[in-house]
Amino acid sequence: MNTQAGPLRLEGEREILSHSLWLATARPAAPWPALAGEAACDVAIVGGGYTGLSAALHLAERGISATVLESRSIGWGASGRNGGQVLPGLKEDPDGLEKLFGRELGQRMTRLAGGAPDAVFALIGKHGIECDPVRQGWLQPAHTPQTLALSARRVAQWQARGAPVQSLSREAMAARLGTDAYLGGMLDLRAGSVQPLDYARGLASAAARLGASIHEHTPVQGWRRQAGRFLLDTPNGRLQAGQILLCTNAYTPPWAGALHRSVVPVYSVQVATDPLPEPVRERVLPGRQVVSDMRRLLVYYRYDPHGRLLMGGRGAYGEGGIRRQMAWLRARAMRLFGHHLGKVAWQYQWGGYVAMTQDHFPHVHRLEQGVHAALGYNGRGVAMATELGRLLAQAAAGAHPDEMDFPFSEIRTLPLFALHRPMVGLAIAWNGLLDRLE
Repeated sequence: MNTQAGPLRLEGEREILSHSLWLATARPAAPWPALAGEAACDVAIVGGGYTGLSAALHLAERGISATVLESRSIGWGASGRNGGQVLPGLKEDPDGLEKLFGRELGQRMTRLAGGAPDAVFALIGKHGIECDPVRQGWLQPAHTPQTLALSARRVAQWQARGAPVQSLSREAMAARLGTDAYLGGMLDLRAGSVQPLDYARGLASAAARLGASIHEHTPVQGWRRQAGRFLLDTPNGRLQAGQILLCTNAYTPPWAGALHRSVVPVYSVQVATDPLPEPVRERVLPGRQVVSDMRRLLVYYRYDPHGRLLMGGRGAYGEGGIRRQMAWLRARAMRLFGHHLGKVAWQYQWGGYVAMTQDHFPHVHRLEQGVHAALGYNGRGVAMATELGRLLAQAAAGAHPDEMDFPFSEIRTLPLFALHRPMVGLAIAWNGLLDRLE
């Protein structure tokens, strides 16, 4: 394992985002060659994150040849930079899903999203993926009477469906967190955590062992049809395929047209301490749960396997905004836990884009005959991207959309997409103001 403390740079990223904890502590990466010359497969997969790698793995298990084309390196995007929290559910609770999508489909979506952590940890066990899996549950603390009431309704809905969730009093939440800053909230035992970059690399290795082809540093420049097949052009080669899966999420390139304009890339940034002394860890998150609160601009936190405390949250665009958000996260940690932490060094700071959608749901699309896509995980991509990658594999294998446990939808481009940066900035400022007022 590489545990060097110096800054490790994600190629193509600004220096302020280069001190990645996950990159510094990941296991050695398998080398995947760039595509060179002519190649052919049943299914071409554009993007080497969780969605594409899960699709490749599930296709390989079916004996369908799949080739992953990643423009950078495996897990370079959000899959290698996120907080590593494996959370169940969607932004909408089960009753809301049934109201929006109908009882039958809503129930299927609830089962898929609620069981998504099971799917992740099952894949890890089945394929021996070394990614430091921990499954001690998810704490979602509430900071106002309104969010506490919402938490109680959420717990009741999941309990009615047999999920291992429970409400916690203020005292019980404080004992699990190490701070009395919240009024109570939810404990969901389905959740856990992984080393996210190792998980992505492990999915790639598992898919390759089953026969999938993996190519890094192979940006797709577009595709065209020829004699009933697709031809995907890359700088040094060309891939012929019967079908295409687009799995590029927040890093969807402009050549993807409407798909590129259907999500807003928003920075998520994180900071992490040096390993904390054991007496501190016995007081702050002693149960090793993952945490994300219920603020509009939520904060999430957890430990890594070496006892480093990680804090994450939404960031602004531009180096100044990113630096301010990182400073705010460090200050937030001290407000929550400073009486336990004392003087602490913050060694790591990094981030990257997550893909946000207007309705806060992930989207699955059939762009044309033989071309499918899934994207827009709104910060919950570890579990849902894994599962929607599996659904894309089903679609490529011939399953009808009506058979799926998640709806296929038409692409809807975001209005005023060209102005998304200033609009996101205004939304962040407004929601931050509301959070402070509460």
